[in-house]
Amino acid sequence: MRIFVRTIVPLLIALVFSLSAFAQSKRGPATSEERATAVKAARLLETDPFGKDAKKAREWFTLWLIEVPDISVEVCTGYLKPLYDGKSKNYATEIATQMMFSSAAFIIEHADQAKDRVAVNLAGLEGAVKTYEAIVKEKPKAKWEFLDGLIAKREKGELRAYVEGIAENDCKGKR
Repeated sequence: MRIFVRTIVPLLIALVFSLSAFAQSKRGPATSEERATAVKAARLLETDPFGKDAKKAREWFTLWLIEVPDISVEVCTGYLKPLYDGKSKNYATEIATQMMFSSAAFIIEHADQAKDRVAVNLAGLEGAVKTYEAIVKEKPKAKWEFLDGLIAKREKGELRAYVEGIAENDCKGKR
């Protein structure tokens, strides 16, 4: 499982977005219905990551992000780095992909801030943390010290500074 999380998940994410240019050439911009579905799916996955439609929503959202030419999110593992180190498996894939989904929902809901890298990634990280909280509520043994630390930063009003630091130092030029 270690190898899967450390190697396969980042490769899968890279593959998803490398295929996006090809897929985007085959379709037009996102429709208003698709945008509404994406926001609804992001919020559903934040609050009910194990719901009966969760797997289907993740699959749809991932494919949609690949195909749609007018919405793109930054993929930088720096924001959730410990999830990619392979030392723990507590729903790392669900939490990491949620960052992409919540970022996309923010872009849809706040088109005026779509180019604000920090705002988009902050919203994505907040969505990932909400998903983690929902997971732990249902499965208390799925705790991560790192994610608990992000919750503490959020509660102290320090999460934005964390995102700014990662954007500047670890994810510089990855846009």
